Amino acid sequence: METVLRAVSMYLVLMVVLKIAGRRTLLEMTSFDLILLLIISEATQQALLGNDFSVTGATLTIITLIAVDILFGILKSRFPRLDMLIDGVPLILVENGRFLPERARKAGISQDDIMNSARSTGGLERLDQIKFAILEKNGKISIIPVANE
Repeated sequence: METVLRAVSMYLVLMVVLKIAGRRTLLEMTSFDLILLLIISEATQQALLGNDFSVTGATLTIITLIAVDILFGILKSRFPRLDMLIDGVPLILVENGRFLPERARKAGISQDDIMNSARSTGGLERLDQIKFAILEKNGKISIIPVANE
């Protein structure tokens, strides 16, 4: 039972830490992000398994983590407020070519991040070509260009 409790507690700790870090961390990974992820996974492994390095202990940990993830998925689908609390809601960062700095700062997104996404997804070069830039729940930035008439 100790393995199950360790797995559940580490899942919750990581979920809270990543929520605090914000959706910015979900954007494309840099080499720093990869190194950080590797270090976190090593530290998490120690906390998850403790002194139990058996195949049974590892299997039980993996099954527990997947079960907790499935449980949260079910709870989020049944309770929309929980989904909003855990995953947040889409956030408009640019509206009709106007950058919204307070929202972007809150999300940890820069105007450069938005323009990078605009260039790579829509070939847009200027802010006034963007009708909406939306930070999605998954951390991606969706760009809706101004319609050409």
